[in-house]
Amino acid sequence: MNIAVLIDGDNIPSAHIKEMMEEIAKYGNPTIKRIYGDWTSPHLSKWKTLLLENAITPIQQYAYTKGKNATDSAMIIDAMDILYSEKVNGFCIVSSDSDFTRLATRLREAGKQVIGIGERKTPNPFIVACDKFIYIEIIRKENEKKESANPKDKAKDSIDKITPKVIKLIATTISDLSDDDGWAFLGDVGSLLQKKQPNFDSRNYGFEKLTPLIKSINTFELDKRQSPKGKNKLVFVRNK
Repeated sequence: MNIAVLIDGDNIPSAHIKEMMEEIAKYGNPTIKRIYGDWTSPHLSKWKTLLLENAITPIQQYAYTKGKNATDSAMIIDAMDILYSEKVNGFCIVSSDSDFTRLATRLREAGKQVIGIGERKTPNPFIVACDKFIYIEIIRKENEKKESANPKDKAKDSIDKITPKVIKLIATTISDLSDDDGWAFLGDVGSLLQKKQPNFDSRNYGFEKLTPLIKSINTFELDKRQSPKGKNKLVFVRNK
């Protein structure tokens, strides 16, 4: 999948942009990479070296009026131009600003996949307007674990608790997909969880994948079965 990556430079910290781009690459090929902001402003100076290192094109957008964000309009106009050019299959909007909610909705209406990346302060309307939403804090946590001398070290500050609400969400999703014996294919469960709650991510709870997350909750039962098409094992889950 070819992806257009549009970054709100006024609204996103420059740290961990390399890790953000690596995260985006998991979902497709970022063929268009642009960042928007007023590059005459001193607070964007940290970005300049990082843009060269990650081949991101800076788009100059002057702040015409104090207190008004002209960057949003420039991003939205460019996104629509890219949409009509039909050069990409998906978009990644990197911002914590709810002003992009309608843009995400419009791009999905056009059949494009929309991935959002932003901080935990991102308003919920923008999160649910995306197909998938990834927190920058989770990307940062993963990078800190890689750089740590002890790979078991975890950045506790950004790990959510597995609440009864989360368990209920998983349980109802399993029920939605289960066969007569109550079993559901875990891959399908993960896909439906993403549709129900775009910011659902096993890494939010300290697990790399969905399987160990499910395994840690004693209300679910896992079963590994031989794939009829190969040597791989298929994982199924049901409510106990």
